Amino acid sequence: MYDAAAVDAAWLEPAWSAGDPTAALAAPGRCQLGDDWTPCALRDRVWVSDDTMVATFDLPDASAPLGLSTCACVLARGGAGDDGEPVVRPYTPVSTNALVGAFQVMVKVYERGTLSRALAALDVGDAVDFKHIAFNVKIQFPFGAKKVGMLAGGTGIAPMLQALHALLGSTDDNTEVTVLYGSRSSRDVLAEATLDDWCAKHARLKVVHVLSDEPAGSASPHARGRIDAGLVKAHLPPPGDDALLFVCGPPPMYDALCGPRGDADAVTGVLGDLGYAPAQVVKF
Repeated sequence: MYDAAAVDAAWLEPAWSAGDPTAALAAPGRCQLGDDWTPCALRDRVWVSDDTMVATFDLPDASAPLGLSTCACVLARGGAGDDGEPVVRPYTPVSTNALVGAFQVMVKVYERGTLSRALAALDVGDAVDFKHIAFNVKIQFPFGAKKVGMLAGGTGIAPMLQALHALLGSTDDNTEVTVLYGSRSSRDVLAEATLDDWCAKHARLKVVHVLSDEPAGSASPHARGRIDAGLVKAHLPPPGDDALLFVCGPPPMYDALCGPRGDADAVTGVLGDLGYAPAQVVKF
């Protein structure tokens, strides 16, 4: 596993990039991974922060892409939980269907994360079981809104990258997009180089970073604090038929902003107080 004390993460980020926005779209039901668990071997990994890696896994059919629909996720299993059974967790690939024979997932390694630590300990060539089920298919592109706001925390940026690939990679799309991205510190911002590059090339994309635990005296230009009602009102489209908000992050972020991830029929928290309806909020 990566030793954070041995390497300065400031220069790790450029080692991985999501590349240029690419709308390599696939309809639901075309994924190489199905309802049955399929072993996929680790091809390589790149550490992009002190505790987060991008891992590349080989697909069963090396001549074809993953075939995953936009913003959908895959399930991985590994390690052993308290009951001795393998732990299952969802991951949204950060690669697109332009990648043939492999796919990439962004994994944050938690101190008590059984599966994430098992993934971090893999050697190249070791296999992990993956599958994809219909429940893991979320909103599909085109999204049907003129303005899209994205609220992400940590590795919750992964489905946003998928959505941005579709939006910015489609030459006939003119959707305006604003991303509110919360991280603990400037060292923890993921895909920052990619997001900066996309903003420079696409005037309709704006990214606002918010740091909750940035060290005192830091020269980082990013905002301090947490994503709150003031930031939402200042940067994201207001409630309306032409607006859509995507939310992805840790459970406390859902609780504060929109209510539990599993409750798609209700919007509470900050977004509920601001008047956003369930049809205008997508919880990844």
